[in-house]
Amino acid sequence: MGTPAPESVESSVRTPDGRLKYPGLLTTAKKHKASFVQFAIMTGILMTSLRSLGHKYRISELTEDAAALKREQGSISARMDHIKESLRAEAAAEPTGAFAARLRLLLGDE
Repeated sequence: MGTPAPESVESSVRTPDGRLKYPGLLTTAKKHKASFVQFAIMTGILMTSLRSLGHKYRISELTEDAAALKREQGSISARMDHIKESLRAEAAAEPTGAFAARLRLLLGDE
């Protein structure tokens, strides 16, 4: 009795000139269909998990950006209110009152 040939040699075919011809991807896929399906499903799950993880970090970054923008909006609103009050104070100091009337129209205080 001879020694058993390795599995790769058994699954291969010899060409007329004596070289080994290994089966192609489709042939191997047909032979091991369950393994290929399982591999495809696991790869899909892995890719979906990585995509989900990326989205999780993106949402976290966007939440931080939204909080920073709200703080900046509050700061800008406070500065605008301060500027308006300063303008109103200067307009009130003007003796004719024309500047104060025009400022009220511009700021929409009426």
